[in-house]
Amino acid sequence: MNMTTPSPDPKPGDSYVQSFARGLEVIRSFSAAVPQQTLSEVAAHTGLTRAGARRILLTLQTLGYVESDGRLFRLTPRILDLGFAYLSSLPIWNLAEPTMEALVDRVHESCSAAVLDGLDVVYVLRVHTHKIMSTNLGVGSRLPAFWTSMGRVLLAVLPEEEVQRRLQQTAPRQQFTQHTVLDDEGLLACVRQTRAQGWCLVNQELEEGLISIAAPLKNHAGQTVAALNISGQANRTSAQMMQEQFLPALLEATQAISRLLGARA
Repeated sequence: MNMTTPSPDPKPGDSYVQSFARGLEVIRSFSAAVPQQTLSEVAAHTGLTRAGARRILLTLQTLGYVESDGRLFRLTPRILDLGFAYLSSLPIWNLAEPTMEALVDRVHESCSAAVLDGLDVVYVLRVHTHKIMSTNLGVGSRLPAFWTSMGRVLLAVLPEEEVQRRLQQTAPRQQFTQHTVLDDEGLLACVRQTRAQGWCLVNQELEEGLISIAAPLKNHAGQTVAALNISGQANRTSAQMMQEQFLPALLEATQAISRLLGARA
């Protein structure tokens, strides 16, 4: 499952490099659903002319980020350098992984870390146990923030006005399951509850059978920089079990990682 939400259109100005932005749009037009494309398809997906798309694709090919068999274009493994540059630039992920592995050994469920990007959470680290979703999640996967436990944790640290602004950008909304909260007041109530208690549990709102609980990771200044969650299957892990048995372990892990972050400051 890799649901994405488009960001608001940027406001070009003197500091806005349009050709660079178009190059990023070409890169983003490739996905698991569209791993390879013709020139015409890239142009259609990005809104570029064929000539414009061709120039960008050939530039990316020259730099080694795209390859082609003469008709179809696809990304190369070198594109991973862009994402790994972000991961390697922050010590949090190296610090978090051993603690996450210990948490998975303790609770026998999967554990993930994510950051907020617009209306989505982006997975930056994941320690697997059992497959729990119809499509496996990995680093770089995106899910809608308002309907995930990590997303609500990260939204909860934003000012109320900013949460409401982002909420208005979520239309139209998808009824993922019969449990999905869709109305503004219900979603705001979920974020406010998360803000008040310092953690969040989401029970089958994003996918039937999926239950997760999340808490924040904080830096030396006490600022939330990411979220950590434990995910399980509702048929074997109830909400009560999540809260009573897994939440204490999760909070211990987030506090341990946060202390490490503070020590590295």
